[in-house]
Amino acid sequence: MKEQGYKSTKADLTTLGINSWKKAFWNLGPDELIQETLLKKQGTLSSNGTLVIKTGKFTGRSPKDRYIVEDDLTRSTVDWNEINQTFDKDNYFILKEKVIQYLNGKDLYLKDAAICNDKAYQLKVRLVAEYPWSAHFVHNMFVRLSKEELTDYEPEWTILCAPGFHADPAVDGTQASNFSIINFSDKTILIGGSGYTGEIKKGVFSILNYYLPTQEKVLSMHCSANVGKDNESAIFFGLSGTGKTTLSADPERQLLGDDEHGWSDTGLFNFEGGCYAKCIGLKEENEPDIFNAIRPGAILENIVFHPGTSRPDYLDTSITQNTRVSYPIHHIKNHFKGSTAAHPKNIFFLTCDAFGILPPLSKLTTEQAMYYFISGYTAKVAGTEEGVLEPKATFSACFGAPFLPLHPNQYAELLGQKINEHKVNIWLVNTGWTSGPYGTGHRISLKHTRTLISSVLNGEMNKAVYQTMPIFGLKMPQACAGVPAEILDPRQSWANKEAYDESCQSLAQMFNDNFSQFSDKVTPEIQAAAPDMAAVMTD
Repeated sequence: MKEQGYKSTKADLTTLGINSWKKAFWNLGPDELIQETLLKKQGTLSSNGTLVIKTGKFTGRSPKDRYIVEDDLTRSTVDWNEINQTFDKDNYFILKEKVIQYLNGKDLYLKDAAICNDKAYQLKVRLVAEYPWSAHFVHNMFVRLSKEELTDYEPEWTILCAPGFHADPAVDGTQASNFSIINFSDKTILIGGSGYTGEIKKGVFSILNYYLPTQEKVLSMHCSANVGKDNESAIFFGLSGTGKTTLSADPERQLLGDDEHGWSDTGLFNFEGGCYAKCIGLKEENEPDIFNAIRPGAILENIVFHPGTSRPDYLDTSITQNTRVSYPIHHIKNHFKGSTAAHPKNIFFLTCDAFGILPPLSKLTTEQAMYYFISGYTAKVAGTEEGVLEPKATFSACFGAPFLPLHPNQYAELLGQKINEHKVNIWLVNTGWTSGPYGTGHRISLKHTRTLISSVLNGEMNKAVYQTMPIFGLKMPQACAGVPAEILDPRQSWANKEAYDESCQSLAQMFNDNFSQFSDKVTPEIQAAAPDMAAVMTD
C-alpha cells in the first residue's frame, strides 16, 4: 500500500475499515488530480486546458434515491416525506460495509476540506473517493485548507464516494442500484452507483440544513448573494430558470457566492469555496464571469466538443441539458474576498411566472415574505421538461425543498425573525411573462428587471408610491425610471382584462392548494398572507 500527498498525522484509513488499498492519494492539488484523471483515461482537456469529464449514466441528482437513516436522533426531528425518505439503520451499516470492501484494493483519492467560511460554524469534511475528479470537485467547491490547517486534521464528517459500486435493491433496501444516504448519527454520507458530483455538494448542504437552524439558530439558504460598494449585501432566492445567477452577477457589486449561504447573528457567509454553474447555451457576452472562469483548474461536466476540435459546444445537449462547470470562487474576478458579509438590506424572491399574472416587482410584508418563502413558486414552460406542453406551476419550499431535512416552517420562522430584527426589505421579482401568458404575452425584459433591482439597491424604491394588487395583496410601485409604467401593473398590460382575472384566480388557487400541506404548522398571520380568492378585480 502506498500513500502520496500531504495528510494529517492523525489521518488513518484503517479506522474506516479500509486496510488494503492499492494507492492512497492524500490532498493532491488540482494539477495532480487532473493528471491522475488523464492517466486513468477518465477525462480529456479542452482547447484552453480545462478538464472535461463525463459523469456516466447520471448527469443530475437522483432525488428518489436519496435517503436519511431513521434512528433515535432523526426519528422526531426530520420532516419525513417523499423527499426525506427513511432508510433502515441496520441496512445502512450492512451497505456501508459493502462499500468499504469495494473500496479496498483500489486507488483512493482523499480530500480534507471544510464547509462554511465563518469559522464559528465551520464543519470539517473528508472525502474518500474512487475517482480523482471527485476529489478535484471537492477542492473546487469546498473551503480549501492550508497545510497548517490540515495538521492534526480530524474530520467531523466522512463522505464515501463509490460511483462504481451498485447496490442490490432486493437485498440492500434501496429502490435502485444508485443511492445517496445520510446518517446523522454516524456522520457519514454514502454515495454509490452515480458519478454525478452534485450528489456530494447537495449531501453536505443537507447536513447544514439540519444542524445550523436547530443548533446554531443560523438560517441556511439556497440562494446567491452579492455585496455593494458600501458593503451592504443582498440575497437572491430562486429556482432554476428564474435568473438567480444572472441577476446576482452585477459589475457594480461583488459576488459573495452563487448557491449556498448562512445568515447568523453577525451577518452572511458563503458555505462554499466555489461555484457550480450551468453551461447550457453559455455565451461570453451573456455570462462573461462564468465563461471566463472556465479555465485550467475548472471541471466541465458532460459537455460536447465542436466536431473535430476540443472546443466546448455549449449549445450541444446531446448528453444532457444539465451541463455544468465547477470552479473555485477566485476564478470570478469580481468576488467578495473573505466570503463573509454584513446583514442584508434587501432580499429578492425570483420567480418566472409563465402565466403573466405577477408584477415584475412587488414589496412584501414580513408575513408575505414567510408565505412566499415557504411556497417557493416558479413556473415551467414548454421545452424545459419532457411532457410539459403549457405553463406548469412549480412549488419548492424555501426555494430548495430537495435539501431540507426539517419542516419548511422552521426555516421560515428564522427568516421572519431576521427580517424584523435587521429591518430587511423583501421583494418579489417576476422574471417571467407580461401582457399575457407564455405563448401570448412576452418575457419581461432583462434590462427592465435589472433596472428595477438597481432601483431597489440604490434606495429609489423606498421613495416610490405603491398600489395594492387585488387577490394577491402585493404592493406594486406605480413608477420606476427606465421601466414602462404599463408593465408595473400586470393587469393593465393585458389586452383582455377578463382573461387576466380568470388566470389570476387560477394561479391564486394553485398557491392555496399547495400551501394547504403546510397550513397546520404556520401562524394565522402567515396564513392570512395567502391570496384572497374573494377579492374583486377593478379597472
